[in-house]
Amino acid sequence: MMQLITWLLRLIIFVGLVCFSMINSENITLNYYHDRSLELPLSVVLLFFFGLGVVLTLITAPSKTAAKK
Repeated sequence: MMQLITWLLRLIIFVGLVCFSMINSENITLNYYHDRSLELPLSVVLLFFFGLGVVLTLITAPSKTAAKK
């Protein structure tokens, strides 16, 4: 039963991300140096920085095993 709930939650998240990407498909220009720029869809930029935040949180958060000691 728990596996069914997990898969349904994953499906809901996946459908939500697909809808999010379809809504935010406009291109934006990232200016990261004076003469350098990159044109990407807004959804790609937002998902990249969201993923970067998740990775940084996982790296900096104390692990469960370290907290038990």
